[in-house]
Amino acid sequence: MGRGTFNLRARRNGLKEIYGNTLGLKSSEQQRLRNTFRRRVDPREIVSAELARHLTELSHELNRQVGVLINRKGDIEHVVVGNAHKLELPDIGRARAGQIRLRGLRLVHTHLKSEPLTKDDLTDLALLRLDCVAAVGVGNDGLPGVLHWAYLMPENGSGEFWHVSTLPSVHGEQPDLLATLDALEEELNRKAAARTVSGRERAILVAVCLDGNRARAESSLAELKELARTAGVEVVDSVLQMKREADPRYLIGRGKLEDLNLRSMQSMVDLLIFDKDLTPSQGRHIGDATSLKILDRTQLILDIFAQRAQTAEGKLQVELAQLKYRLPRLVQGDDSLSRLMGGGVGGRGPGETKLEIDRRRVRERITNLERRIDVISRERSVRRAQRNRREVPVISIVGYTNAGKSTLLNAITNAEVLAEDKLFATLDPTSRRLRFPQEREVIITDTVGFIRDLPKDLVAAFRATLEELYDASLLLHVVDAGDPARDDQVEAVEKILESLGLAEKPRLMVWNKADQLPADEVEALLRSRGGVAISAAKREGLATLLAKADTTLFAEGASESMGVM
Repeated sequence: MGRGTFNLRARRNGLKEIYGNTLGLKSSEQQRLRNTFRRRVDPREIVSAELARHLTELSHELNRQVGVLINRKGDIEHVVVGNAHKLELPDIGRARAGQIRLRGLRLVHTHLKSEPLTKDDLTDLALLRLDCVAAVGVGNDGLPGVLHWAYLMPENGSGEFWHVSTLPSVHGEQPDLLATLDALEEELNRKAAARTVSGRERAILVAVCLDGNRARAESSLAELKELARTAGVEVVDSVLQMKREADPRYLIGRGKLEDLNLRSMQSMVDLLIFDKDLTPSQGRHIGDATSLKILDRTQLILDIFAQRAQTAEGKLQVELAQLKYRLPRLVQGDDSLSRLMGGGVGGRGPGETKLEIDRRRVRERITNLERRIDVISRERSVRRAQRNRREVPVISIVGYTNAGKSTLLNAITNAEVLAEDKLFATLDPTSRRLRFPQEREVIITDTVGFIRDLPKDLVAAFRATLEELYDASLLLHVVDAGDPARDDQVEAVEKILESLGLAEKPRLMVWNKADQLPADEVEALLRSRGGVAISAAKREGLATLLAKADTTLFAEGASESMGVM
């Protein structure tokens, strides 16, 4: 049984019409099909023997599949005709019936070769949330034979979406369908109630590996899970697909998307989060195919930044990044309208459409935000110039998000900056004075954390914050020494620094959380990579770090090159 659009015959003379492949049917055959509406079945039965025989005789005569949709009262609401291999259902509403309710309709149709339920049969069972799907085998004499049937299953440890059974004949004893459906909906209701207690959105994470490096893809997927946790999302499942090239329409394969759709329905999932950025077209097509909220990596990071921004400046920067991200998706929201807006035939009328007005307002808001951030940038420049005139060196802490930058700042300055075991716990830059030995004083600043594939719009929006790095005399590159992905994280930070034109800036590697590694591994790390090993949380190794920074900053000749007297 296939899904999709179908040919709908208009109702004539107040009679119910049949759906589907009616081309070539005689008037008498069509009338026999219409007579099907007069039949009823016991609501507790999957299908009555009389209705099954009526359908198989029609199917045998027409050499086409014939099906009916039956409601909970046993009345026939739709009669559908297909071809020899499948039939297409009428539009009973592709949207879900509800997470704790089934459709209230069962599908009973014929299989000319008595074959089992097909993948399309079972997919329709799930996506349309039908009460059940049944296929009656058509014998050589046109009489009903074997009965295959299936119903949905709630979330379970085995990962099965449906329960499939076979009865040797429609004439034998059938299970009590109503009792089965009542028990099923009661279980769905129980699971939905348990989910409501948490109050969090539930998500399935989706990653696609296109370069064959499965280990890196798995690491990125693990990081996406941490991002989701930081955003307050409950991760139900995660999927990694290996592909040679991305699907231009769905990013992942169509079959994998259908599987995700089934998983999301069974697990009562609210959204799909993709580890790669989606094009506007991909986001729209995936959303249409699943009826779920769709997020990509950039949207998730922007959402976290929106939650974390505390100062007016931070909120402006996040809003700017969000608007720049959304603008192309708004522009491509309706291509037919976009073509009409160009003028000419079809483009004349009362004025701007709502879509064009929305675009214009977004552009105006972006321009306004950029002006306000420029003002902030100039104010920061003035403060930096004043600081430089006092000839106070600046040390900037940089590093991958959640490496422990804020914890380090608190440890060496006795500050009380928010430090949590979450990604992007702090966004707003913080500066503190720090006194070195020999009465030397420096300014130490904590900047926003970096992450691989940091959205370009976000980097651009936070340029006023990142400009602090340009006046730094020394960068402390903080690394989570215990993270298995530390090498990739170091590489990601170095790439961002290079893109900002800071590749030549002096920096000191700070291997944080070294207490989580064996001593010999820490020694090997320092021999091969240099730097200082510390534990900011336990305040271990800080004296060595400050001494190393002091030596780097105030070594003979360093003061002159850094503009420090």
